[in-house]
Amino acid sequence: MSKIRVTLKKSPIGYSRRQRRTLEGLGLRRLNRSRVFQDNPAIRGMIQKVSHLVEVEELKEAEDA
Repeated sequence: MSKIRVTLKKSPIGYSRRQRRTLEGLGLRRLNRSRVFQDNPAIRGMIQKVSHLVEVEELKEAEDA
């Protein structure tokens, strides 16, 4: 399963409480801080709600040889 890195790029000040709570649920509290998640529909849905505040990168997993 792939992983994604989510980075908070814009302050949630001035946005709805629901969006701020979504960022808290993702564990993003400070600007330019990142979290790595397993890519699944629940996380993608949360990211979609705050897509204007975050940056998403898909990470390549190192394959074991």
